[in-house]
Amino acid sequence: MKRKLDVPDAGRPSGMNPYTGRPYSQRYYDILSKRVGLPVYEHKAEVIKAVRENQIVVLVGETGSGKTTQIPQFMVEAGITTGKQLVGCTQPRRVAAISVAQRVADEMDVVIGQHVGYNIRFEDVTGPNTMLKYMTDGMLREAMTDPLLERYACIVLDEAHERTLSTDVLFGLIKEIVKQRTDMRLIVMSATLDAGKFQAFFDNAPLIHVPGRLHPVEIFYTEAPERDYLEAAIRTALQVHMCEGPGDILVFLTGEEEIEDACAKLRRDSASAGPDAPELKCLPLYSSLPPAAQQRIFEAAPGPRKPGGQPGRKCVVSTNIAETSLTIDGVVFVIDPGFSKQKVYNPRIRVESLLVSPISQASAKQRAGRAGRTQPGKCFRLYTLKAFKSELQEQTYPEILRSNLGSVVLQLKKLGIEDLVHFDFMDPPAPETLMRALELLNYLGALDDDGNLTDLGSMMSEFPLDPQMAKTLVASHKYKCSQEMLTIVAMLSVQQCFMRPKDKQKEADEAKARFAHEDGDHLTMLNVYHAYKNNNDDTSWCYENFINHRAMKQSDNVREQLSRLMQRFDIPLVATHFQDQDYYLNIRKALTAGFFMQVAHLERTGHYLTVKDNQVVDMHPSTALDHKPEWVCYNEFVLTTKNFIRTVTDIKGEWLIEIAPHYYELSNFPDCEARRVLERLYRKLGGR
Repeated sequence: MKRKLDVPDAGRPSGMNPYTGRPYSQRYYDILSKRVGLPVYEHKAEVIKAVRENQIVVLVGETGSGKTTQIPQFMVEAGITTGKQLVGCTQPRRVAAISVAQRVADEMDVVIGQHVGYNIRFEDVTGPNTMLKYMTDGMLREAMTDPLLERYACIVLDEAHERTLSTDVLFGLIKEIVKQRTDMRLIVMSATLDAGKFQAFFDNAPLIHVPGRLHPVEIFYTEAPERDYLEAAIRTALQVHMCEGPGDILVFLTGEEEIEDACAKLRRDSASAGPDAPELKCLPLYSSLPPAAQQRIFEAAPGPRKPGGQPGRKCVVSTNIAETSLTIDGVVFVIDPGFSKQKVYNPRIRVESLLVSPISQASAKQRAGRAGRTQPGKCFRLYTLKAFKSELQEQTYPEILRSNLGSVVLQLKKLGIEDLVHFDFMDPPAPETLMRALELLNYLGALDDDGNLTDLGSMMSEFPLDPQMAKTLVASHKYKCSQEMLTIVAMLSVQQCFMRPKDKQKEADEAKARFAHEDGDHLTMLNVYHAYKNNNDDTSWCYENFINHRAMKQSDNVREQLSRLMQRFDIPLVATHFQDQDYYLNIRKALTAGFFMQVAHLERTGHYLTVKDNQVVDMHPSTALDHKPEWVCYNEFVLTTKNFIRTVTDIKGEWLIEIAPHYYELSNFPDCEARRVLERLYRKLGGR
């Protein structure tokens, strides 16, 4: 039975909402008048006709054309869904999935979580009546239990040009599903004109082009390269504020610290411009910002300070979230330093890190386009025209070519895809990267020596975690500490719990020291969680102790979900008695069971070498350890000014031999101090 709903046309409001059975609110009509003005609205009939006639449609719509909010709604309104089936729309970022779902719920005059919902990692806001769902990588997880994605009548892959890891895997997966399900519809949406590649991949699918509402944008380059892009961006923003006509400013920077730093300086410098200068309202935007703070970017710019004075303006300082995922009306001036943080993976040394890298020409064009939404705009590129032409790649390098593929390979194996080499990737990853992923999963026991999924691997794949973290959790009951491990993994799955405001660094460091555990950072996190619970989740306690209350609330939620998963697999939820001398010892052993491949040994020279890969590393300055243990396991390898290992715990060499003898087998071990220590340990243990 097709769900064809009587949805009011812009010109023919029926008064009753077919989704809720109640009259439309005044707000609905206010939003409707704006919806009708979106460029994509003119193409509604054309899009619906194309989707009815073709299984796969590629749609190119410039940023701001309204495609993300409108196309999935058109599908619901056209009755593409059958029975309890859904329209699913994938988003590359959590922020976009949440804010777009909220906007669409408002447009349809329904409550978020009812007919319209979203599903991001560890947060599912949907219900039994949900017809339209925005999501991040959740569709891959759903495919594990629903291989043909039968819950979906139509899937919209949005922001396909961003080429995120999960989008690329979904490309290959859905291409196969569509062959087996003739009733399924797929819409691939991109903001750049690189659509030929998508069309060719999807067997020459038809293309619809929706022009954006773009006014001309004047582009300015610097005469010479800037030595410090952050300082140059702040300087340019202030110059625009003081000298240019009305309109808001959008500044692109690379991460939270930079953005908060820039906002503080802009606020300070604009405030010192005198009482007659117009007000500058600075608003940060990055993914770990609380949702309420993210929504502030849509607020109106401040008015004049006094009657007849110059109106103020808004300055949004953002990561590349504002490049395509979110559209901020009112922006007339864009400042683009030409950098973003990008994931980089080196399979030789198994290191994945976020590095500040030059953006692509496609990204630079997207950024400039943000200035021409409401009126002609200006884009100030803080690099030379020569650099734009010769140093920036044409397109962003797909994430699948620069990522650790451990999780992806585990998911594909769970989906029954045995032949990874011939899986239909749009851009196949390097064989070495695939080999490293298979090797990791084999050492963890998730794959057997023939590359087949083991029962342990099948269980690990159900956890929305990195394979090492999943293994730690699944094995923790053997070390009588599954309750504590749940807490530690939950804490590692959310943003950093320690706050360190610039103006109170000393007090914050003293507060953090009160939670420090002598054996390292994982147990320090456990201390924080226990203290938070002992103080009844109190917000003011968090504030006084420089603890991020939002992170703690999230970790509670994540812990609850992971706990339900463990119960589903009958993994015993046990804990060693707190007074027992083995309490902390057991937790450290359980960590070693998952992270035995991420271990470093202290050399005589005083620095650490990572095991097998022999990379020289230092413990990150944020560590709670006040001494240098001989052996440590670490959660992540960070490349900044030098090689750091972050979130570190003291472990014992004997445990490595007991827990992972297959990995610490000396015949394939490089010659180094760690090897000689392990040889002594083997002799010692052998002599017992």
